[in-house]
Amino acid sequence: MGAYLYLALAIAAEVTATVSLKLSDGFSRLGPSIFVVIGYGVAFFALARVLKLGLPIGVAYAVWAAAGVALVAIVGVLFLKEPFNLAMAAGLVLVIGGVVLIEVGSSQ
Repeated sequence: MGAYLYLALAIAAEVTATVSLKLSDGFSRLGPSIFVVIGYGVAFFALARVLKLGLPIGVAYAVWAAAGVALVAIVGVLFLKEPFNLAMAAGLVLVIGGVVLIEVGSSQ
């Protein structure tokens, strides 16, 4: 499995774990709590594989973090009825733009 495939797995697992953290209601609900523990375990395992396969840590972490932030925000708005406004949209654009700049800078 290539580095970017592991990175996609790490992102998906981290987003699942983070959303499950919200749904666990302070770890008082067993099902979501199990997803939290497994999700973060898979996320860190996959991120470790990404680094072992040679993707620079700055790029890997930037993509992982930014994608996680963006996807969790989208899930929050679409499924958890959390607020979203222009300032939040601008923040997401800046986070994603920062990742693009890190990716471009690392390839030079």
